[in-house]
Amino acid sequence: MSSPTLRVVTCNHSDAQKYVVNNMLTPGKEYDVKNETEEFIFIIDNSGKVGGYYKTYFE
Repeated sequence: MSSPTLRVVTCNHSDAQKYVVNNMLTPGKEYDVKNETEEFIFIIDNSGKVGGYYKTYFE
């Protein structure tokens, strides 16, 4: 089952302090938002699957 795209966001950076995200996010690339919480945004990342990331990576 595929959830609808809520909006599109652009990745600002992939410089994480705690986790490795530079292989899943590409700065400057647009991603489809599938779900969103107060702290996280759930997108289809570079692996082709839904992943949850802090909102600080996107604009």
